[in-house]
Amino acid sequence: MLEKIANRDFLPSPSVLSTLVKSHDNPEVNSQVLSWLVIHYAKSKMTDDAIQVFEQMRLHEVKPHLHACTVLLNSLLKDGVTHMVWKIYRRMVQVGVVPNMYIYNCLFHACSKAGDVERAEQLLNELDLKGMLPDIFTYNTLISLYCKKAMHYEALSIQSRMEREGINLDIVSYNSLIYGFCKEGRMREATRMFSEIKNATPNHVTYTTLIDGYCKTNELEESLKILGLMESKGLYPGVVTYNSILRKLCQDGRIKDANKLLSEMSERKVQADNITCNTLINAYCKIGDMQSALKFKNKMLEYGLKPDPFTYKALIHGFCKTNELESAKEVMFSMLDAGFALSYCTYTWIVDCYCKRDNMDAVLALPNEFLSRGLCLDVSVYRALIRRSCKLERVECAEKLFNQMEGRGISGDSVIYTSLAYAYWKAGNASAAMGVLEEMTRRRLKITVKLYRCFSTSDASENKVSVIFWNHVVDRGLMSRNSMNKIHQMLI
Repeated sequence: MLEKIANRDFLPSPSVLSTLVKSHDNPEVNSQVLSWLVIHYAKSKMTDDAIQVFEQMRLHEVKPHLHACTVLLNSLLKDGVTHMVWKIYRRMVQVGVVPNMYIYNCLFHACSKAGDVERAEQLLNELDLKGMLPDIFTYNTLISLYCKKAMHYEALSIQSRMEREGINLDIVSYNSLIYGFCKEGRMREATRMFSEIKNATPNHVTYTTLIDGYCKTNELEESLKILGLMESKGLYPGVVTYNSILRKLCQDGRIKDANKLLSEMSERKVQADNITCNTLINAYCKIGDMQSALKFKNKMLEYGLKPDPFTYKALIHGFCKTNELESAKEVMFSMLDAGFALSYCTYTWIVDCYCKRDNMDAVLALPNEFLSRGLCLDVSVYRALIRRSCKLERVECAEKLFNQMEGRGISGDSVIYTSLAYAYWKAGNASAAMGVLEEMTRRRLKITVKLYRCFSTSDASENKVSVIFWNHVVDRGLMSRNSMNKIHQMLI
């Protein structure tokens, strides 16, 4: 029966597991059998099944083995469900499992993934109270967490604590500390930390972190010196290292040098990735060389890579900049065919170009193009088009889009109604604005603080008009009481 459950011939349902538990009177046998099932499911990436077995053990007061708990917590961490880590941990303790250092390290890892410094510090205090000694993994996780949060003093305090306890920092520890400084652009401290490395050997991550740090602080020459040092140690740059230098060269407009670097990558059999290709495509798009951008997109396909949303957006933006709207639209529809969603800024580029041409009829025709190509036409398309038309003060176009949307049986949301009401109000058409707000009230649509921020302005003359509008919104109860208070604080 156990073999059949493990192979999923029987599903691990509560009734089956309950029968399995009741078939043995010996608690130790039940613990071994069910703990084995937890381990089997967790290692087989069947985490939900592992949790179900664990829950049945808890309900039948069967204490799981410590190893089973560790494997399950690690599986949850790999799946990225950190909230479940704490839930399982609490239930573990409730059934009498005494956590060891492996369990605590899983918890520290969960804190790191969630960026929860406070909880991590509570765990460290708990270890101190229990007289348990953290290991290198514990300290590395804490250093990494502090460095991600730019808490350099706290990270260095962990380094000092390790040294006091006679625990040597390994290259993971040093890499985290160096990364923390590089992330903040503090290259002097990063270089000092690099020079202080002892009992450890710098690796690809160490050098790449420094190279990337120098590139981001506009010190390309320094990054190339580190690259030379790296190679002198017998370590040759991989694609991540090359991408950092490539990005900097493209930012500086040195596309010829970027292509030379690409040739070097090819000679060294370093395979370009999406970041490599997107960096060059974006660089060509920025200078309006769309022919080269498309050539590189084709090269990307030759490498066996697939365009991602960044590839498509770079090309769309590039074609919009060169006023090649038909090409921009073709790329946009290719992006949709590839299964990617369009962001608001993508629609913005298209609408802005038509607006510059004073061709708002083309904007009105866009939804029909979606349908003619067999693409889904939903509220998100109209939301983006109406919102941008309103922002550009093309109220008549926004109004026509709204009527077209309703004619197709698509209901507007808070963003659409607020955009229209605000555009009418700014255009001096108070009665139309009030009509839209009335409809929002009737449909019980609400305006959030986040939505309000999309319409707030720093222009003093517009602010006076804006204050009156938002007062009307508040009077009609279109915001929650909490939101109203926050808006009032912003308007003071």
